[in-house]
Amino acid sequence: MQIPDAINTLAAMIDKAHEDRQERPRSHMGCSMLGDPCERKLWLSFRWATVEKFPGRILRLFRRGQNEEETIVSDLRAAGCHVTNTGESQSKVNFGCHVSGSIDGIIESGVPEAIGKRHILEAKTHSLKSFNEVVAKGVQLSKPAHWAQMQVYMLGAKVDRALYYAVCKDDDRIYTERVKLCQESAEAFVERGKRIALLERIAEPLAGASPSWYLCKFCPSYDFCHKGQTTKNVNCRTCAHSTPKDDGTWHCARWASEIPVDAQHAACDSHVFHPDLVGWKLAGGKGDWSAVYEIEGREIINGEDGYHSKEIAAGLDLILADDKNINALREQLGGRLC
Repeated sequence: MQIPDAINTLAAMIDKAHEDRQERPRSHMGCSMLGDPCERKLWLSFRWATVEKFPGRILRLFRRGQNEEETIVSDLRAAGCHVTNTGESQSKVNFGCHVSGSIDGIIESGVPEAIGKRHILEAKTHSLKSFNEVVAKGVQLSKPAHWAQMQVYMLGAKVDRALYYAVCKDDDRIYTERVKLCQESAEAFVERGKRIALLERIAEPLAGASPSWYLCKFCPSYDFCHKGQTTKNVNCRTCAHSTPKDDGTWHCARWASEIPVDAQHAACDSHVFHPDLVGWKLAGGKGDWSAVYEIEGREIINGEDGYHSKEIAAGLDLILADDKNINALREQLGGRLC
């Protein structure tokens, strides 16, 4: 007999535990992203303007995919393949200018169709529908982002073949496909990533983008693009004072210095929202390091000489209400809304 109060309580707690320890956004322009068709999505992600938060169930699915890599390598070795650079010893490819990534593994030899040839290993798990599509169409047509990822890895590792290893999560079927390096395509993907990373202004959205389009509906930037164009994320990368450099670093104009990656997550009190990351009219500046935004008919100073970005992100309604008590608390006692 079931105890009603206990149904799914533990499952919910497990999911909550995963949600509470989500990883920070990656600091680089990942090779796995370079095949995504929307440059705005890539720019917003790289700028940490839209940071996707996953429910616990999805995080557990990601973990299952990561754990599957170890099983795949074990099976490849059992079949006679010599596989290296896996797990914590993965090979890294770094093209500079913020573009880099990690390879699942390198097959030194043993792939039946080319026993002595080296292959990049790209391991993916699929739902039944996705797996059947890959089998029917091949990886380039069915999963162009995966194909692009392999192209970039092959270029970076100087290996001209890749093995795409797909596993169906529903019935454990395996599909493998050998992919050849296309030098021109690989170089184009890398150059695209570098260009997007260095853009000072927001990239244009994908042609045909609309609130009802499936590519938009399932995009982590959906709310930003179709519901107001205002970020809630306050960090150095959403600040108008910061600039990505072609040597792979970030520079702060306010403090005239490089910004370490760890420091980029916690913006300083001089943070000013990048004008392309808020849906407000830029009405001018205030002093050297503040901006004036026109919000619902009011001019709000953002930065050192006005409201801190975290206050605006957390309490814009209170700011617009112009409460005299709140204003007095801020001005006389140095208080803040957050």
